[in-house]
Parts: sequence; structure tokens; C-alpha cells
Amino acid sequence: MIVCSCNVLSDHDVRSAVEAERTRSTSQVYRCLGCSAKCGRCARTIRRLMDEALGGAGAASRNGCTPSSQ
Repeated sequence: MIVCSCNVLSDHDVRSAVEAERTRSTSQVYRCLGCSAKCGRCARTIRRLMDEALGGAGAASRNGCTPSSQ
């Protein structure tokens, strides 16, 4: 599902960035994915996805940002 229309980011992209870097803010997610916030309408959804991923993420995390292919 697309969560950011401005940057065409999917929920999978956001989850992958959070799991890879254990990001703590939406700006870190954008930076990890190589973009920046535009209109901000997706911030709440990205925050919810971050909370879900951090709450249920496994103990091991990968190093580096690895945006998924779309």
C-alpha cells in the first residue's frame, strides 16, 4: 500500500527502513529512503508503521539503509 504519495513510498518501504536502521523519527525514515517530507500528510501513518515495526521487530537488525525495490 502506498503511504506517501509525494515520494511514492509503500508501507513495505517504511517497515524495511525501520528494521534496517531502527529509525526513531519520520525524518530518519525519509533520509534512509533517500527522500524528504513534502506535504506531511503521511507522517501519522509512517509513525504508526514505525511503532508497529519497532514493537514487533526481531532482535537482530541489518546495518545500512536498504530501500526495497518497487
